[in-house]
Amino acid sequence: MIIAHDLEIGVGARVLMSGVNFTISPGDRVGLVGRNGAGKTTLTTVLSGERQASEGSIEISGSLGFLSQDARAGDPEQTVVERILGARGLDTLFERLHKAEHEMADESLTPDRREKAMNRYVRISNELDVAGGYAAEGEAKRMADNLNLEQRLFDQPLRTLSGGQRRRVELARILFSQADTLILDEPTNHLDADSIVWLRDYLKTFRGALIIISHDVNLVAELVNKVFYLDANRAVIDVYNMGWKQYLRQREDDEKRRKRERANAEKKASALTVQAEKMRAKATKAVAAQNMLKRAERMLEGVEDERQKDRVASLRFPDPAPCGKTPLMGEDLSKSYGSLEIFTGVDLAIDRGARVIILGYNGAGKTTLLRILAGVDQPDTGRVIAGHGLKIGYYAQEHETLDGSRSVLQNMMSAAVDMPEVEARKVLGSFLFTGDDVHKPAGVLSGGEKTRLALAALVVSSANVLLLDEPTNNLDPASREEILGALGSFTGAIIMVSHDPGAVRALSPERVLLMPDAEEDLWNSTYEDLIEMA
Repeated sequence: MIIAHDLEIGVGARVLMSGVNFTISPGDRVGLVGRNGAGKTTLTTVLSGERQASEGSIEISGSLGFLSQDARAGDPEQTVVERILGARGLDTLFERLHKAEHEMADESLTPDRREKAMNRYVRISNELDVAGGYAAEGEAKRMADNLNLEQRLFDQPLRTLSGGQRRRVELARILFSQADTLILDEPTNHLDADSIVWLRDYLKTFRGALIIISHDVNLVAELVNKVFYLDANRAVIDVYNMGWKQYLRQREDDEKRRKRERANAEKKASALTVQAEKMRAKATKAVAAQNMLKRAERMLEGVEDERQKDRVASLRFPDPAPCGKTPLMGEDLSKSYGSLEIFTGVDLAIDRGARVIILGYNGAGKTTLLRILAGVDQPDTGRVIAGHGLKIGYYAQEHETLDGSRSVLQNMMSAAVDMPEVEARKVLGSFLFTGDDVHKPAGVLSGGEKTRLALAALVVSSANVLLLDEPTNNLDPASREEILGALGSFTGAIIMVSHDPGAVRALSPERVLLMPDAEEDLWNSTYEDLIEMA
């Protein structure tokens, strides 16, 4: 259970929400909604204890599992199965058990040492039995398998995984934790269609409390029985004790009611004002006229304003820098992590203005290939060839291109060193970063805000080849449509990785590169079925 008392939450000088009170009980499945930047992710970090509220208090009873948007949690040298088992402390128990096994069999140790190891083995085995033991390990592996984490990855260190794989490991860990309350921030990012169905069915049977942020409308509609709407314009949370479809109808009814009440109040206030103005000319009626004006003001103060429409980022890519016919090529590219081969023998040629979509199962090397083409990582074999005038713009799915310790404005100025600050501020304003927002450290931004900042940096880069890794993740529907429209009109080359069928359709790709085998084909509609499964 979570109880919030008079919360005020801010970032810098900006107050995101104030006077917030709510209770979330076992069985409540809360959909947290609002435009990008309204404070959804910030609220979840406050509830999880990662950030402090400016005012107010939070009471939490029971254990809490928090899936943040940062997929880089945990020791990078831990294996996948160790990371998941660690949610219940089982990783250390298995580690101690294996150490005792080795000491029991070590002939170089004294009989007394081996006997102590044997006794220790029995004690640890009993602890494992109480904690679920090998049955729990099997449960963890089944959960990982349902999230499309292949068994071959279980013994791989986290550092060898792609961003999408790391994200799924963290989701499996949180679900395995048996926490009383789950807070899930965009849990379907990097999941294929089958995994989303499994997650939806799993959460339907979850008996604890659930708070979920997701732009997957179908998932939210199936799950939630409460909706918290974060109104960025009023800095409040509107609580709707109802499911998603009822909430949408109620929101529409509320908007109609506000509009009707406001119109009636303005009509009556206007009539009073006109009458008062006529009466003010006569000294004997001046006091009455003044009272009528005050009454008109009270009428307008007593009704709610119409809810302002959420602002949307305005995005347009400028003409790309001039370049040769084939600005980017790759020859015989391969990449492995230890004994894990990701891909080998990748050849590609990206012509000016080309549209290429990269498809493949999770872990097939899509992100790794983009990182190599962007110059972030080096291939084990082969080379990347920069053609005449090549200028790359790279959008990373985990926003690694942003410096979290630097401000929004500083990140922007780094992307366009010759741009005057006043121009940089104008571009940031079109991406909804205004006033003191430009001085916030990039590290405190929500996933949607980081997406907007990274895209703003691409806009000022004058790149002629865009490498885009899941560019629509974390975006609200209105911002997503704006960005897809801008990509559709961009005249440079685009290479994109995406699980979003709408994003792929908006790109209108000419070619598809199927990983990890690097098979290239002309795009056709039959590949659309592979997008959500990729």
